[in-house]
Amino acid sequence: MSRSNEQDLLSTEIVNRGIEPSGPNAGSPTFSVRVRRRLPDFLQSVNLKYVKLGYHYLINHAVYLATIPVLVLVFSAEVGTLSREEIWKKLWDYDIATVIGFFGVFVLTACVYFMSRPRSVYLIDFACYKPSDELKVTREEFIDLARKSGKFDEETLGFKKRILQASGIGDETYVPRSISSSENITTMKEGREEASMVIFGALDELFEKTRVKPKDVGVLVVNCSIFNPTPSLSAMVINHYKMRGNILSYNLGGMGCSAGIIAVDLARDMLQSNPNSYAVVVSTEMVGYNWYVGRDKSMVIPNCFFRMGCSAVMLSNRRRDFRHAKYRLEHIVRTHKAADDRSFRSVYQEEDAQGFKGLKISRDLMEVGGEALKTNITTLGPLVLPFSEQLLFFAALLRRTFSPAAKTTTISSSLSSSTTAKTNGIKSSSSDLSKPYIPDYKLAFEHFCFHAASKTVLEELQKNLGLSEENMEASRMTLQRFGNTSSSGIWYELAYLEAKESVRRGDRVWQIAFGSGFKCNSVVWKAMRKVKKPARNNPWVDCINRYPVPL
Repeated sequence: MSRSNEQDLLSTEIVNRGIEPSGPNAGSPTFSVRVRRRLPDFLQSVNLKYVKLGYHYLINHAVYLATIPVLVLVFSAEVGTLSREEIWKKLWDYDIATVIGFFGVFVLTACVYFMSRPRSVYLIDFACYKPSDELKVTREEFIDLARKSGKFDEETLGFKKRILQASGIGDETYVPRSISSSENITTMKEGREEASMVIFGALDELFEKTRVKPKDVGVLVVNCSIFNPTPSLSAMVINHYKMRGNILSYNLGGMGCSAGIIAVDLARDMLQSNPNSYAVVVSTEMVGYNWYVGRDKSMVIPNCFFRMGCSAVMLSNRRRDFRHAKYRLEHIVRTHKAADDRSFRSVYQEEDAQGFKGLKISRDLMEVGGEALKTNITTLGPLVLPFSEQLLFFAALLRRTFSPAAKTTTISSSLSSSTTAKTNGIKSSSSDLSKPYIPDYKLAFEHFCFHAASKTVLEELQKNLGLSEENMEASRMTLQRFGNTSSSGIWYELAYLEAKESVRRGDRVWQIAFGSGFKCNSVVWKAMRKVKKPARNNPWVDCINRYPVPL
């Protein structure tokens, strides 16, 4: 990457640090300059191969869309020239065996077609665990708990405090009280206790809401990135609920905050090969077990953002569940960038210089995240955007790809020429060629659930996709209320939308999450009915009237 492009990803901010308490400058106001890395403007450069991949997904069944209208037109043209008497005469000219044979072939073809189609996967319901109020902490209490443990010096605590102030996280998130202990809390015992609390809490709510017995579940997928005991978390669930012996169980580890969508994708594949089945997907992360006690600032950051949470989702491929299901699964698009070394090491678990284990956040995270998002969104576009938007986007892409003027015009020069043209009242042709057409994703989706990683990431997503404050409300409020709950966060956001009673029949919901690897995954749901009233165990039900609130 050139130096000019690198500088484009940096932004500066003057921070007032208050009055100097001591030293030669005591009593004087002090300031510092904070340098941030932003998400790249990933819609400024779109790779044609990802658009082609999206269109490849789209035309998998295009043969039916192309041949059926032609057959209908030919049949209509043939029959339209005949009178009623001539039609009856032609029918009577055929012998009964020919008619029965033709009808049999038609029925057989229709049966083969419908049986070969993938089964629809329905989301019956989902549950999000809400910890008890005794685990709720404000930002100040969070710092006090870390100070009480005696594992951090004042410089590290001050860094944590500054991160929290700019994070967008509010004063009602949940953390295990064990983080204030001076003892080692990253033990298997502590991890199992936290896992039992959040996982069983979410599953108890799910089975109560759906009225599905644990023994009726045919597929179980549990994802937790870092805490992976033996026996596995999925085995722990089977043991607790005494599930049946032939259940298909899977435990996903080390896949980051986007593992919840990967788990849904795996459950969908299992449902396609196992008819009339239920699948349960559990997504969580253990905060106490992942607690970092060192002083490396790049490894302290995850401590500030991650909070307790867990989601449990009930999926079904039974056709009779069509009537009472909440959503139908439409699309899943997965993007993996681990072939690139920078992406692979952007979120990396390792030991620091003192031997303390933690997650190291690379300075390249925003950049590689933007690239993964760009790839995923470009692939998803042809599947969900209206034809008019696809046509405009594809035309603009071809123009920028093959136009010599677009190739030689850089982003920075196009911006400056655009500014000059606007000042002089002149339209710049080179600027028009280099400027991409940003599809209006609001035409494809009514609701957006973006992984609530941080306030900065959500702001960059809103700017790059041209979304409104209302579109980002669920993600921002989830970050404020529950913090970053890793792979379960997108379900707290959907619960927020349901608590606001904003989901109506036919609405399309876009959930997108990204995580270590680096991965970016999208799933699209279509609402089967209006959610008229939130469930009594919806995590927002007792506070939804206070939201939205400013961050």
